[in-house]
Amino acid sequence: MSTGPDPSHDPAHGHVIPDREGERHKAKMVHRKAVQDAEVASKTVAEKGLLIVNTGPGKGKSTAAFGLLLRALGHGWTVGVVQFVKGAWDTGERRVLEGFSDRVRWHTMGEGFTWETQDKARDIAAAEAAWAQAQALMADPAVRLLVLDELNIALRYDYLPLDGVVAALVARRSDLHVVVTGRNAKPALIAAADLVTEMTLVKHHFAAGVKAQAGIEF
Repeated sequence: MSTGPDPSHDPAHGHVIPDREGERHKAKMVHRKAVQDAEVASKTVAEKGLLIVNTGPGKGKSTAAFGLLLRALGHGWTVGVVQFVKGAWDTGERRVLEGFSDRVRWHTMGEGFTWETQDKARDIAAAEAAWAQAQALMADPAVRLLVLDELNIALRYDYLPLDGVVAALVARRSDLHVVVTGRNAKPALIAAADLVTEMTLVKHHFAAGVKAQAGIEF
C-alpha cells in the first residue's frame, strides 16, 4: 500500500520526472571528462627521463621512492639504488629488492647520520664514494630508474659540490629516471627537477614515544 506520492512521477501529467540530481551529476562529469581529455591530448611528450625529488619533514620520502622502484621492476626494468646516509641497516625493502638480484643494483654507501659518525672528513669521503657509484649507475645504459636515497642530506651538509651534482643530474641520458630523497632539498635541485613532492608532517608516532619499528620504519 502506498504511503504517499511517488516523487518520480508528475501526478498532473502522468509522466516520470527525470532524476534531476542524477542528471546534474552526469552533466558535471561529462564536462569534467571533456576538460580532462583535452588536457591529456595537449601533452605531446610521450616519454622523458624524469628527475624526481621527494623532500620535506614528513615521513615517507624513501618509502615512496621504493614503491616507484617496485613499479619499475613490474615493468621489467633494471633499477639502481645508492644510499648516501643509511648505513648497514637491515631494511625490509633491501631484503625484498635484493631478491631481484639480476635487475637491482643496490649500494649502501653511508655510515649513518652525521651525528652518529661525528667525523666530517669521514662523512665527506663516504658521500664522495656514494656519488661516484651513482655516476657509474647513471652511465649504465641498462639502468632505467635510479634512487639516490638521502642525497639531499649530503648536499645539505655540503659533503658534495651542489653545482656539480645538479649539473650531472641535468645532463643524464634522456631515458634515465632519477629519484632523490631527503629533507631540505636545495633550491637549485628543486629548480632542476621535473617533479617535486614535499612530505608534510602532520603527526608522528615518534613524538608520542614510539620507537622505530621493523616493517614500518625499516
